Amino acid sequence: MLGERLEETNAGRSPTMAALRGTPAQEEVPLQVWAWDEASGELVAGLDGFTWGHWLHVGLLWVADAHRGAGLGSRLLERAESMARAERGCGYARLETWDFQAPDFYRTLGYEVVGRVDDYPPGVTEYILTKRLG
Repeated sequence: MLGERLEETNAGRSPTMAALRGTPAQEEVPLQVWAWDEASGELVAGLDGFTWGHWLHVGLLWVADAHRGAGLGSRLLERAESMARAERGCGYARLETWDFQAPDFYRTLGYEVVGRVDDYPPGVTEYILTKRLG
């Protein structure tokens, strides 16, 4: 109920938000990509996110230690970007990462830092990155 009221208020104040109403881009639609070890059947990597407002939002990207450095994370992210662009009409992607995780990894794939939150949590910096798709 609260979300619907906020959506109505936002649509009344923003022509862009009003134009999204009633379109597929208005809905948050999950997007997931997985990688399994064929021999063991174990999950070795995965990406979990959603699309909304013509954007791909990557919430989680994980690669098992034994599979890092082989390009698996890049392939998962590229697959998610491709799906978001081709199947859902997304023109942009965004994600958050901490300083000890993978900001440089994302930069090599074309993401740009557009924001940072210091001490989130204390002693850690969170980066917000975006990329134009296509």
